[in-house]
Amino acid sequence: MKLTLLLSFFFGCNLFCFGQSYTISSPDKNILVTCNAEKAVYSISYKGQSITQDSKLGVIREDEDFSKDLKVIKASAPTVVRDNYTMINAKKKNITYIATQRVIETQTASGKKMNIVFRVSNDGVAFRYKFPEKSTDVKKISAESTSFHFYDGTKAWLQPKAEAQSGWEHSNPAYEAHYMSDIATGTPSPGKNGWVYPALFKYNDTWMLITEAALGRTYCGTALQQNSPDNEYKINFPQAPEVFKDGKATLDPESTLPWETPWRIIVIGSIRTIVESTLGTDLALPAKKMPAYRTGRDASFIKPGKSSWSWIIKKDDSTIFSVQKNYIDFASGMKWQYCLLDANWDTLIGYDSVKILSDYARQKNVGLLLWYNSAGSWNTVKYHPKDKLLTHEKRIKEFARLKEMGIKGLKIDFFSGDGQSMINYYQDLLEDAAQFGLLLNFHGATLPRGLQRTYPNFMTAEAVFGYEMITFGQQSANREPEHAVMCALVRNAFDPMDFTPMNLYKIPRIKRVTTAAFELATAVVYLSGIQHYAETPEGMRHVPEFVKDFLRTLPNSWDDVKCIEVYPGKLYVVARKAGNKWWVAGINGENINKELTLDVSFLKNKNGQLIVSGVENKDEPSFEVKKIVITVSGKMNITLKGNDGFVAVIE
Repeated sequence: MKLTLLLSFFFGCNLFCFGQSYTISSPDKNILVTCNAEKAVYSISYKGQSITQDSKLGVIREDEDFSKDLKVIKASAPTVVRDNYTMINAKKKNITYIATQRVIETQTASGKKMNIVFRVSNDGVAFRYKFPEKSTDVKKISAESTSFHFYDGTKAWLQPKAEAQSGWEHSNPAYEAHYMSDIATGTPSPGKNGWVYPALFKYNDTWMLITEAALGRTYCGTALQQNSPDNEYKINFPQAPEVFKDGKATLDPESTLPWETPWRIIVIGSIRTIVESTLGTDLALPAKKMPAYRTGRDASFIKPGKSSWSWIIKKDDSTIFSVQKNYIDFASGMKWQYCLLDANWDTLIGYDSVKILSDYARQKNVGLLLWYNSAGSWNTVKYHPKDKLLTHEKRIKEFARLKEMGIKGLKIDFFSGDGQSMINYYQDLLEDAAQFGLLLNFHGATLPRGLQRTYPNFMTAEAVFGYEMITFGQQSANREPEHAVMCALVRNAFDPMDFTPMNLYKIPRIKRVTTAAFELATAVVYLSGIQHYAETPEGMRHVPEFVKDFLRTLPNSWDDVKCIEVYPGKLYVVARKAGNKWWVAGINGENINKELTLDVSFLKNKNGQLIVSGVENKDEPSFEVKKIVITVSGKMNITLKGNDGFVAVIE
């Protein structure tokens, strides 16, 4: 008996279950995964409390069912995996990932093999499936059995995924919906396409955030299914139209062997863990080596920054030469790095005149970004340029022309969802653009899922019900405060988000419900490789000089992050570090006054500048600047009105 207990402890195997049950714990021992591979189930506990019921494992390939009747061949002893990497488009710059890994090798009754790979870090659980055998014939996965089985009483904050080919000009799904907040698990999604990632859950005092990473070129993007009977959420594959049709229209996963599936990721812990975790990029594929650029340069063209953008407020009529020249001057005056020209620039301005604008912008230390339609038969959007990016040959021709014009990047819009061929189209665009030193921004698009780590020239993506929707209707504007908090916490958890925030003055025909200080705070709260601001040159003239100076000196990337005080939909206060300074920002998602006593003990005995709402002055942006000292107590007292915000710079 003593020998049995010793072996069980050492190998993490429950020998009383005839070798079928294996455990994997986090380095700090707070998270414990128990896997019964022969039953194809796993469960998770956190700090001694079970937080999931038995949840399913496995996939169904067309040639074999790997979700049942599995036999364990071998289970590795727990080993430590470690990864160090650097990013300039994330919540942290220098990132270290440490996890305990176990590989459980299984085979079906017919002898086909599948490995289940678990990694458990201090901030969560990840697992994937690997088919280790070799084959030249293509295998297809028709379904994934993976599930996340929660207990009664678990709450969820989830965003429905729109039906394929629905919406304006058949442009869905585009991950552009409001969240359904604090709902009971088991609540069906309003649509058949399920729920998007990331998906937030809370059981008792434990928070959990589900996402995926490392799709590579052999998997589709997935979601959670519409229905979750008994609180069990299963993996949902894309709907039939979600494919790149101008080529091999692959929907569900297919590949030769060997083959690894994406990581299924569950962040686990306090709300601080959710805000500070980097699991979504820790498990992403490492950065690809940039190709030898035809200009002979290295990857120094990859520069995060900020951008002026006329369309967000002035819409289609603003894409003319004189307005864009004005917006270049605007960006230059604000020390922003970019100016974005939106749809139809190719006819309203023309390539030759855009080259003139590009030369002018370069003299002002501003780079131009150009809008493109992703084209293809999946959307009926008439905006152009269109049909210039569908093939490698077309892309090389167009990108070479843009490089010659001095263009710095593209915003590519209106994709068609998450099928495997569409996921590959994103990567084709990124790889071809990298050859010409071009940055990319995807709109009307899917969640990045860590792709910005793999392709450093991928600066940002929309995949959010963003500011343009606020400019379209009062109802959306009314929901901005709560929605902003949700987006910062969930959508922006791992991936850059092009919400295109911050209107400080006015939106035509819309009455903003947020204060100007709330809007200013989103410039720090939101993360995007390129932040496109929703303010105009005319509007900025109404803003105090100290606010302009704050925006001029705001860092383009961050070194570190600390969660200060957060609750989904209600409050988001975060601290971000760059150099030897910390930027602390908060937004109130509720229309109630709040007296906050914030724990910023890591800043005690430091001082700086605080910008809050000032005395209301009709429609003018209202700000007040104060000196702030963090005493030895490490407390920071902030008064917020309803739908209000603040920013502070402390050193």
